[in-house]
Amino acid sequence: MFQSDIIEKCKQNNRKAQMQLYNQYCQGMYVVAKRFVKHNAEAEDVVQDAFIKAFSKLHQYQAEVTFGAWLKRIVINTSIDALKSKNQRLVELEEVHLKVIDAKEDDKWLVDDAITLEEIKEAMSNLSEKYRYVVMLFLIEGYDHQEISEILKISEVASRTQLYRGKLKLQELLKHKKDGTRY
Repeated sequence: MFQSDIIEKCKQNNRKAQMQLYNQYCQGMYVVAKRFVKHNAEAEDVVQDAFIKAFSKLHQYQAEVTFGAWLKRIVINTSIDALKSKNQRLVELEEVHLKVIDAKEDDKWLVDDAITLEEIKEAMSNLSEKYRYVVMLFLIEGYDHQEISEILKISEVASRTQLYRGKLKLQELLKHKKDGTRY
C-alpha cells in the first residue's frame, strides 16, 4: 500500500492504517525526541503526544512536504513544549549527530579535532536555552532560519543572531588555552 493511501485511511480514522503509520515512524521520531528530552520515558511520552496531535490534525496535512518531515516538526515542537513546561535542560546528543558540528554553513565554524564528544555535550548543555534550541535545530536537525523562526515563534533575524551568538559561545567553551586546559 502506498503512503498516500495509508494517510487517506488514517484521515478516515482507520485504526489499522494509523497503527501501520505509527509503526513506520515511531522509532525515527523517538530518536528525534530523545535529542531534546533526557529520559527514555519522556521521549516516549513526547512521541505519543506528537502522534496524537498528528492524527488529530491529519486533515491539515497537504503533502507539500513528506509526511515524515511534517511529523518531525510536530515531534520537535512537542519536545520543546515539554522542555519549556518542565523548565528542563536540553540533553545529550548521539555521537553520529554531533559530526555535523564540524562545519555546516561557513568555514569559520570549526572545532579542534582533539575535542571529545563529552566536551561538546558539556558545552552544549552550558549554552543558554535560547541559543541551545537554535543551535540544535540548525546544526543537528538541519532546519533553516525560516523554519526555526516558525518553530520557536521568533523572527528570522533573531534566529540568525541567536545561531551566530550560540556558535561563538560554543566555540569559546570548546577553545583550548595555550597549555591545553579549558577556559
